Amino acid sequence: MPPRLRSALSAALLALSCFLVPFGALAAWAAYGLADTGRYVTTMAPLAADPNVREAVADTVGDGIMRAVDQHLDVRPAGGSVRPFVRDAVRSFTQTEAFRLAWDTGNRVIHDAVLRALRDEGDDSARRPVTVDLAPVTDQVKRQLTRDHVPLAARIPVEHTAVSVLPAGELVPLRKGFHVLEVAGFWLPVAAVAFAATGIALAVHRRRAVTATALGTALGGGLLALAVAVGRGLSLAGLPADVPHPAAGAVYDALTGTLRTVSWLLLGLGLTVALTAWLTRRLRRSVRLVRIGHTSGTPVSPAAPAPAQTPSRAQA
Repeated sequence: MPPRLRSALSAALLALSCFLVPFGALAAWAAYGLADTGRYVTTMAPLAADPNVREAVADTVGDGIMRAVDQHLDVRPAGGSVRPFVRDAVRSFTQTEAFRLAWDTGNRVIHDAVLRALRDEGDDSARRPVTVDLAPVTDQVKRQLTRDHVPLAARIPVEHTAVSVLPAGELVPLRKGFHVLEVAGFWLPVAAVAFAATGIALAVHRRRAVTATALGTALGGGLLALAVAVGRGLSLAGLPADVPHPAAGAVYDALTGTLRTVSWLLLGLGLTVALTAWLTRRLRRSVRLVRIGHTSGTPVSPAAPAPAQTPSRAQA
């Protein structure tokens, strides 16, 4: 193959490899990070200690308990005096081990339900919304409030109410997108590595090809980190006004923590490889010049003094 054609084909493969790097990392994160229930629960577990999340949970659960009390119990006149006790009790509950257990249980139940719906190929499943039963979580809260001697806590109803977490109309497009992510999460990283290896093997100057690939990988990692940061702002801006933004930001940061780490690893690894290739090239050139100098008998050094000239007879 002519050198010019080899160089053009190598450049095209390396450019395609660098282009696939951020998309491959994003697809792999979605397919193997978010889609794994164990990893999802582990990722969300530290949020049980986040103050913003605790405050949001206290407000949401407290309002839900008061609505249940108003609907099932005849205590409307005392509702105003009971509400602060309920809110304080729920806020205190968020600092206990029982809350952390309820938090993990709720996340596991919701994630399992959504994952089963996305992977279910049945025709009837696409017509039903994804629902979960949070009665076990409510029961744990009720027990804690009863132990804290909150008024009327023992009479809080624990009903098996199906809570919708995913509408039926969104299942079909989400299911198709999930299947695409499962395929892309495996093949995009493999294709990026294969294109990079082939491009470097075809290159006429392989050291330059390695440097270009490393810089392209670093650029892809930087763009991925920028996309995560921009996505955070857009996601929070699109939330309804009644959703606490600090808690939503904490959830976003927890879910994208692995993706941010991968982006910085790609950036650091690419720059390190590029710098190493440049330094080894400079060192190799210096060693070559030294060898040439020893072979010719003339030392090659910019600091070497010029040889003294013997004056001729005419000058003498």
